[in-house]
Amino acid sequence: MMKTEFAKGVSRAGATTQGARRCGAKNNVRVVARHQGAGAGVAARHQSTASLATVGRSSISRASVLVPRAASYDQEQFIAESKEMRLKHLEEQAMYALKISCENFDHAVFPNAMIAGDVVITHLLSRLGYLKDGKCKVMVVDTFHLFPETMEFLKEMEDFYDFKAEVFCAEGIPVGDKAAYDAKYGADLWKEDIEQYDKVCKVEPFQRGLKTLETNCMINGRTRWQGFERAWIDLFENAPIGGGLAKCNPLAYWTLEDCFDYIAKYEIPHHPLHAEGYPSIGDAKDTIPIPEDGSVTFKNFEFQGDKAQWLDYASERKGRFVGLTKKDGSAKTECGIHVEGAERTFDRDLWEADKGSAVKQLDDEAAVESFVANGPAVLAVYAPWCQFCQAMEEEYEKLAKELDIPVAKFRGDEQRDFVQANLNTESFPTVNIVTASGDVVKYDSEARSVSDFTAFVEQTVGAKTA
Repeated sequence: MMKTEFAKGVSRAGATTQGARRCGAKNNVRVVARHQGAGAGVAARHQSTASLATVGRSSISRASVLVPRAASYDQEQFIAESKEMRLKHLEEQAMYALKISCENFDHAVFPNAMIAGDVVITHLLSRLGYLKDGKCKVMVVDTFHLFPETMEFLKEMEDFYDFKAEVFCAEGIPVGDKAAYDAKYGADLWKEDIEQYDKVCKVEPFQRGLKTLETNCMINGRTRWQGFERAWIDLFENAPIGGGLAKCNPLAYWTLEDCFDYIAKYEIPHHPLHAEGYPSIGDAKDTIPIPEDGSVTFKNFEFQGDKAQWLDYASERKGRFVGLTKKDGSAKTECGIHVEGAERTFDRDLWEADKGSAVKQLDDEAAVESFVANGPAVLAVYAPWCQFCQAMEEEYEKLAKELDIPVAKFRGDEQRDFVQANLNTESFPTVNIVTASGDVVKYDSEARSVSDFTAFVEQTVGAKTA
């Protein structure tokens, strides 16, 4: 049960996330650190400005602002102190966000991929005591295509921080059993259909994991600095209308350099492949060092080589998803977990009976066959991650309440061969009208309002609204 509304918590956090914070200022001088997000390809800006709290601009004199004397000015020291001030502010901001999440939600969950930002969050959660007391659960998705070092590093972190991660993998496969995965889904699924691979190995286990852990607030390591789809995220994202989980992005305003600065400051455990030239670590099949010769590394809490190749804006993931394209030919930049439209897949299913839905759920092929044999009826074949299925949820619910014949749903992304062969399905959603004789007639239109559905039902089977 949520103790207070998330939006109120965000409001209380506003003074921290947007306002000024004192950093050991003297003589009424305060330093304001502000991160400004930027769109894809445009570097995010970090700006520090000094202003007198009680003195007007016109009265400022050189004597009123303390500056280092030329003889004692040490540029490197000044930069180091400035970075320390910035990092201190970011730490406080991130911990405040984590407190909002873990103290106001009783099922906060942190999906951990063990990349640089994630190990920072792990350490912050440990500092706050949320790993030991269980106020935040750590969830890991094993795609069966990770580097061997990744799951080994997970064990190292569990021992170091004294917690146990909840590991999820492809449905119906025991954790860690790659042979069973290959037998059921095929070792080359990612080569044959990368989007289906994402759904089987990433999206569905992610959804199931959050549902199993009864998640009502998801903590994750996305940052604006990563660019592309993430360029404008904020510390908090409210739960979507109609239910679901809230999100906390404690590192939203951090750069990748900030993350490595934090790792070095506290000398915390981090992924061993950073020392081999990998700025970000995903699946072994499509992750490469940057640059490919491995000349940039992070070893012994220091960078070797030209670190700008890792740290430039939107560069963290340029060694990820290499050689992968989506069906439309565009380059793949997201793993299918945080992309628009897929996000609600881990929030909830569509048309849930325990939420009072009038749409009948069909759980297996036998249930579908029985339903079709007892027409007339309406049957939607859907996938909960599909943005078009999500978009028609409200109208289809209204249809179920208005028609005088049964209206049902069947999740088709897990039974693709069956729905293709029996339910006219090549894409989601597919709405079928079942006649009294058992014929399955496809509603072949993208107009999905109640009136559109009703007109087709009346035309096909003569059913009326209640």
